[in-house]
Amino acid sequence: MLYLDNSATTAVLPEVMNKMMIYLSQEYGNPSGKYYRLAENAKKAVEEARRYVAELLNANEREIIFTSGATESNNMILKGVADYYSTRGKHIITSKAEHKAILDVCKFLETKGFEITYLDVDQYGRVSPKELEKAIRNDTILVSIIWGNNELGSLNDIESLSNICKTHNVFFHTDATQVLGKIPIDLKKYDGISFLSCSAHKLHGPKGIGAAFIRSDEFGELIPITPLLHGGGQENGIRSGTYAVHNIVGFGEAARIGKENLSKNISHLQALEEKLILLLKKNFGNKIAFNSDSKNKIPGIINVRFIGLHNEILLKKLAPYIAASSGSACSSTEPSHVLKAIGLDLKQIRESVRFSLSPYNALEDLDIFNEL
Repeated sequence: MLYLDNSATTAVLPEVMNKMMIYLSQEYGNPSGKYYRLAENAKKAVEEARRYVAELLNANEREIIFTSGATESNNMILKGVADYYSTRGKHIITSKAEHKAILDVCKFLETKGFEITYLDVDQYGRVSPKELEKAIRNDTILVSIIWGNNELGSLNDIESLSNICKTHNVFFHTDATQVLGKIPIDLKKYDGISFLSCSAHKLHGPKGIGAAFIRSDEFGELIPITPLLHGGGQENGIRSGTYAVHNIVGFGEAARIGKENLSKNISHLQALEEKLILLLKKNFGNKIAFNSDSKNKIPGIINVRFIGLHNEILLKKLAPYIAASSGSACSSTEPSHVLKAIGLDLKQIRESVRFSLSPYNALEDLDIFNEL
């Protein structure tokens, strides 16, 4: 079977797994312990991983807070900002094409008295910087816009969006889960980004580990927010809980490899995408229509309609040969709200399939499409 659902999750690289196993067997110490070797080695391993993740994002190490994944990071940031700054304002802006881990948090905050503006998106799921600026008010405290859409692959103009927020003294958050290791990220250059969320398992790392980036000021102090989890005071009191050292180490190693191979991986993903598009056009002709844009996108994500075919029936028939999806793995039981936001009707949504490629797919693997 050819696995083309890498936007849902990725295979853990052997190098990552081998490094993780050391911290599941020999080096099992708790980094919060003191003085003895196992604790000190675990602490060093966590800080090394933090450095690798920071280097991938071009951030300062102290700005990386380990979490259980992007869903937790999103919850921590949105709820933490909302609570801490509620006396400043209760208005938050997001878009209709966000991941459910943003939209559902916003729905929850509405029950707590916050007002949420859900921006419309264009035919590829992008937010207009002009529309964002129009929506900002005196009581706006936070804007959260996804960097790269998980279903369509479209990239938002994060530099422009975040700069608008910086100009208006509004915090800007972006979920960067899908772009990590697929495009260059430079958080020192994009200094309008206040917060960022990401996960390891979209980067050929393990599940159950991610990070939140929280920007620091010139004195090294992080933007204060209310913690989501209280307890042992880990991560400078921002995210309590015993460190999952093996997962953190795995994330760090995946980040190190991702940074080292970034240019090569981008080129290979672009080549894979070009070949897959050609094969789809060759074999299905006017029976398909592409929902994804051909530019300003994450390399390797293609969303395509198989006209007249129900996607669930198609995916079941493909399952022995190709793994793909009808959209986000986190909302797989309902029609895609992202495709609805870009203007597709229910029939068109139910004809749509997402193929998401990996830099570890070989070009010749895609020849299976000639046999369908």
